[in-house]
Amino acid sequence: MNGKYQPGQKVFLTGGNKNLIKEATVLKYTGGFYTIRFNNGGGIKVRESRIYPSREEAEATILNRAR
Repeated sequence: MNGKYQPGQKVFLTGGNKNLIKEATVLKYTGGFYTIRFNNGGGIKVRESRIYPSREEAEATILNRAR
């Protein structure tokens, strides 16, 4: 695995909506994308640039985008 995050690790996803932050679990890393699963059972493939290891880092990124 060459990705920054490991399977089973909790991450926080930022979305198109400025205030959206969702907690998820990493399932796998393939071809530059992470497959993550949300707590409600849904899942998605995302680039590493959209996920963060803590809620605080995700919030800081959202605040920086708003400036």
